[in-house]
Amino acid sequence: MDRSQKAESVAQLNAVFSEAGAVVITRNLGMSVAQSTALRGKMRDAGATYKVAKNRLAKLAIADTDYVGIGDFLTGPTAIATSVDPVAAAKAVVDFAKTTDKIEIVGGAMGSQVLTPEGVKALASMPSLDELRAKLIGLVQAPATKIAQLSTAPAAKLARVFAAYADKDAA
Repeated sequence: MDRSQKAESVAQLNAVFSEAGAVVITRNLGMSVAQSTALRGKMRDAGATYKVAKNRLAKLAIADTDYVGIGDFLTGPTAIATSVDPVAAAKAVVDFAKTTDKIEIVGGAMGSQVLTPEGVKALASMPSLDELRAKLIGLVQAPATKIAQLSTAPAAKLARVFAAYADKDAA
């Protein structure tokens, strides 16, 4: 890699860190190409990215971002998982780590808050942004549904009373 390629790589990583809602640092312990491809596929499906980057370049890239605190995690064979949704990257990595012992969660960060491996696992157990939105919409719609049911209930009861009188008179 020549100097211009390194500068371009640092700029790309810096852009990724600037937009990321969460970053998870993993250590690869001899993953096969198939396992790595499967992990990248899971990350894409979750709306996250997974990138192996040179530690020195990654440290340069985090210099002007909120993720300065994760510089200590960037030693050895590491990879960086990022996502705009704070939960997506953590959830995808933790789910994949359950299926293999070839990946180790080193730590991560959510903004300027540095996370231990346990913190990353706790973050992964939280509902995603889409799940929270769905719950919120459900909570908002529930009262409206109840009001609609209550407003139509008296009319339905009145209709049943009239039908009962009509049946009584017909008999």
